[in-house]
Parts: sequence; C-alpha cells; structure tokens
Amino acid sequence: MRKLILIFTILALIFTSSCVRKNRYAVIVSANMEWKALKKFYPNENCQKSPWGEYFYKKINDQNVLFFHEGWGKVAAAGATQYVIDTYKPEIIINLGTCGGFEGEVKQFDIILADKTVIYDISEAMGDSKEAIADYTTQIDLTWLGSNFPSKVIKTVLISADRDLRINEIEQLEKDYNAVAGDWETGAIAYVANRNNKKLLILRGVTDLVSTQQGEAYGNFDLFVQRADTVMQKLLTDLPKWINYIDNQK
Repeated sequence: MRKLILIFTILALIFTSSCVRKNRYAVIVSANMEWKALKKFYPNENCQKSPWGEYFYKKINDQNVLFFHEGWGKVAAAGATQYVIDTYKPEIIINLGTCGGFEGEVKQFDIILADKTVIYDISEAMGDSKEAIADYTTQIDLTWLGSNFPSKVIKTVLISADRDLRINEIEQLEKDYNAVAGDWETGAIAYVANRNNKKLLILRGVTDLVSTQQGEAYGNFDLFVQRADTVMQKLLTDLPKWINYIDNQK
C-alpha cells in the first residue's frame, strides 16, 4: 500500500511539474478591443471562461501559451494578474496591448517596451501625492531579457491612469516622469508581477498621439478601433519571435 501511495505521489509530482513547464508563458490582454483584435488574429481557438474573462491555450514554438483576457482598467488588471499567477503559475508574463503616445516623442505604431511604470492618478488631500505615486511606481527588472531584441522597440517608462491622457497634463507628465506614452493598466500589472517576483514583458503599441492641443483619436472611437487592430496584429505577428528569443537566452 505504501508503495502504491509513493508511486501515485511521484506521478502527481511529475504531472504537476509538466503542467508548470507547459505554462511557462501567459499572454495577458486588457482592453476589450485588444482582445477582440486578438480573437480576429486567432479565430479558431477554444475559448474558456474565467471569473475575469475568456482564455485559451495555443501552441507557439513548442510552448503551450496561455492567452488571457483580463479586462480594462487598474482594478481588473491587478485582480486578474494575481488570478493568472495563482491559477496558472506562469514563469513569464507578457502583456500585449495599446497605448497613447506623446506627440513629438513617439510615432504612431511605435512599440513601447516598458522598463518602468508609474500610476500617476493618485491625489492625496491629507498626505503627499508624490510619495503615494512613488509607492506605486515599479522598476521592471529586464536583466533576464538581454538586449538584442527580435523586433524594434523603444525601451522607456509607461504611465498609467484610469483615464485617457489629458491634453492639459501632457507637459507636466513629461516633466515629472519623462513620459512619452500612457495607458490604463500597465502600472497595476507591473506592480502585481513585481510583488510576486514574476518576469514581466510589457509590449504596447502606440495607436494615437496626444499633444497639448488635441488628441487625434479623441471623439473618434472608430479610429482607435482601426489602429488597435493594426497594433495587435503587429504584436501577435512578432510574438513567436519574442518567445523564440527568450527561450534561447542563456
């Protein structure tokens, strides 16, 4: 009997170890339009339901990659990222998505590789807002990633808020954080990944530009949808290159 228990224990450990290896990568996507574009790129996948959103597995370069829709905004991003970590135990989290760019600093369809995130929409009435923002600023460790990236990227800071970039804040955001692009979720994703000591790769494509005078996609949702589709197609086309590149790192 003891031998049988030992055998089953060993088999269970082997199975668990195998599952962990298969889930080395989790690709997380935030906004609904980003996920819609992803499903257009991968139209025949068997989507399952989670408490947060849909997910499916797809074989890429012999890796069984989890694709997971988290939902938009910081609350969904934080909760769903922790759920992915606890449930699927990925070694590496990859966030693919969109961002708005600062006119004159980046161009449409540039790809941002985040090495730092800042959650800037914190306003203290009884304390120091800068101190609170600093607490939710994450320096992303990319030493494991090397430097000979498989596609062209701009490695820089991404700022996050539960709102689109505001034209009257552009100059101050540049001054305070050296910001060139912003989104809604990466600050929360990076914060949670860092708390869990997870490797994180954030790749966000610039869909639209914002200046101190105007946002080119503001009031034009169709333009954002069109460009989000283009950005996600580019990111997903390049994804196998990134996975191959990471798998071949020493």
